[in-house]
Amino acid sequence: MEQEEAVRRALEDYYRAGKPPWDTGVTPPELVALVEPPGRALELGCGTGTNAVYLARHGWEVVAVDLIGEAVEQARAKAAASGAAVRLLRGDATRLDELDAPGPYDLFFDLSCYCGIPPHRRDAYAAGLTRRAAPGARLLMFGYGPEAFDDPISGVTADELRARFTGWDLADVTPGTNPVPTFWFTLRRHPEESARDPR
Repeated sequence: MEQEEAVRRALEDYYRAGKPPWDTGVTPPELVALVEPPGRALELGCGTGTNAVYLARHGWEVVAVDLIGEAVEQARAKAAASGAAVRLLRGDATRLDELDAPGPYDLFFDLSCYCGIPPHRRDAYAAGLTRRAAPGARLLMFGYGPEAFDDPISGVTADELRARFTGWDLADVTPGTNPVPTFWFTLRRHPEESARDPR
């Protein structure tokens, strides 16, 4: 818990100081490729809302979650300025049952949120998404490989996602172009599976 609190404080400091280094303000082409047809989307770790706003402006019904209050406030301002209807929630992506985000969702988007979650909370993240997934739902996740971190427990691998996301298929793994190991992971919920009421 002490390490998680230190990470949260560090993230808050980035947002208070100005633009965090990971917030490019540009929607990645991997998400742009999934924008049609629109449906319902849940973004995990939405930051300042660039991608949530993009989806909303392309006809998606969007709920976006971030742990950091300053990030959520910036995202609300960005959504208001663009006229995009995004429901923004401050909360923990591993505790979705505590938030008003019942689903079902057709698309989940995670731009480096999961790889920063401590391993002991990752099963809760996977279970929360699974309970909210429409049949055939997709999860598009960007993550850093474990080699990008000083500690051996951070980062994400394809094998880990296969093990944690039961009822999903790992449809694609595309290496990124960064100097450190990064990947785009695409998972698809089994079509015969149906979202369960998480309440």
